[in-house]
Amino acid sequence: MIKKVNVWALTVLAMVIGTIFAGVGFVETVSAQSNDEKQVREVLTQNMTAFAQNDIPTLDKVWANDEAVTVFENGHANYGWLDYRNNHLAPEMKEMKNVKYASSDLKLKVADKMAWATFKYTISGDSDGKHFESGGLGTAILEKRGARWVIVHWHSSAPRRQPVVQPTPKTELSKIFGTPSTTLNSSAHIGVPVKATQSA
Repeated sequence: MIKKVNVWALTVLAMVIGTIFAGVGFVETVSAQSNDEKQVREVLTQNMTAFAQNDIPTLDKVWANDEAVTVFENGHANYGWLDYRNNHLAPEMKEMKNVKYASSDLKLKVADKMAWATFKYTISGDSDGKHFESGGLGTAILEKRGARWVIVHWHSSAPRRQPVVQPTPKTELSKIFGTPSTTLNSSAHIGVPVKATQSA
C-alpha cells in the first residue's frame, strides 16, 4: 500500500514540476516577445523622429544597410539602403523644415526574427516656402539581426487628391438664341423664342 501511495505521489509531484517548468518557459517566451515588440516600436518611433530632425546617422542605425531594403512610396520604388537614403530620403529631408511626423493605430506582429506593422501616419512641415500637411497608411517589415531590429521594407501611401472640378462657364442666352427681338409664346417651351406673327 505504501509503495502504491509513493508511486501516486511521485506521479503527481512530477506533473506539478512539469507544469511549473512549462509555465516558466511560457512566461519567458511571452516576456521575450513583449521585449521584442517594445524594441520594434522604439525602432519605428526612432525612424520617424530621425526623419523629422534630418538625422541621417540615426536612420543608418534603424535601417538595414544593405540591398535587402525595399521602399515603395506613392508609386515610386527604391531598392537598397544607399539608393533610398541618397536618392530619396536625404534630398527630401533637405527640402523640409519644421517637420512633424507621427504614427497612430499601430498594429504589430512579431514572429521569431521577423516583425511587421501597419499604421496610420500624419506629416506636416514647410517646403519651398509653403506649409504642407498630409497623412496616409503605412506598412513596415523588420528583421532581427543579432540583438537589433532593423527596417527592411517600408510602404506608405497617401489618399489620392480629389480632382478639382472646373466651373462651367456661363453663356448668355442671347448668344445662343439671338437678340431679344422675338416674343415668347406661352405654349412654347420655356426659354425657346418664337417669332411674333403679324395681324392681317
